[in-house]
Amino acid sequence: MTLKQLNYVVTVADTENITEAARRLYIAQPSLTASIQELEKEYDITIFNRSKKGIEITQDGEEFLGYARQVLEQTNLINERYTGSTTGKHRFSVSSQHYSFVVEAFVKLLKMYGGDKYEFHMRETETYDIIRDVSQLRSEIGILYLNEFNETIIQKTLRDNNLSFTSLFKVKPHVFIGRSSPLAKKKALTLEDLKPYPRLSYEQGSHNSFYFSEEILSTVDCDKEIIVRDRATLFNMLIGMDGYTICSGIISEELNGPNIVARPLKVNDYMEVGYILPKAIRPSTLTLEYINLLKN
Repeated sequence: MTLKQLNYVVTVADTENITEAARRLYIAQPSLTASIQELEKEYDITIFNRSKKGIEITQDGEEFLGYARQVLEQTNLINERYTGSTTGKHRFSVSSQHYSFVVEAFVKLLKMYGGDKYEFHMRETETYDIIRDVSQLRSEIGILYLNEFNETIIQKTLRDNNLSFTSLFKVKPHVFIGRSSPLAKKKALTLEDLKPYPRLSYEQGSHNSFYFSEEILSTVDCDKEIIVRDRATLFNMLIGMDGYTICSGIISEELNGPNIVARPLKVNDYMEVGYILPKAIRPSTLTLEYINLLKN
């Protein structure tokens, strides 16, 4: 095993394509394939299943890639500490539901550890894709919430993918609204207060089950529904349409501006926001530092 071989398998996993990985690595595709096959033979494992449709990471491959990424990261940190140079880019990936504090912590991590070369991924995405990203090691960590309604299904999905959930905090539900919305005049809101206004929620793609909804109380009937895919669009709709979305109530004015406000929602429910990690893999240095930033 060599560091070069570890870099090869990580690049193939990141690109999900042998041809694209060879292009990025500036080597011939047959040489790349042969090098990976030598590594698989050395450890008597199959890292990738290959077919006409492309490559797929095996269960053994997922575990191996976790260790490979840690070795490359530690090598990079050693070189940076003792020589002032790095062997490559710092790499880090997060998959999350749409929380501004997650982005805020990501920005702080990038400023602390980005260095001269880095490739950081911030994936605000669908709930099921968060679980899939972490299980397939496309992201080191995922951020999502549990509550009484979705916990059984989400925890089962996490167990099926050999992932663990660790709580960061538990909060009562709030409503995000535009500062000029008629709802903003009230100190707290009820479901009855919300009825005349459009409800905004995030699209969940092919896994559009209520259990994977990013918003709690998604089963409550609503006459006016607006489905969006990104946070900027949702915030614009909150302001432009006097809409609302049910959420944790935590928002960064520094990142999102002063025009979105939160009001408590008078319901008997909660959101327990936490992070998910692979059970079989020790978190990297950057992942542990990111968790500290999330807690802060």
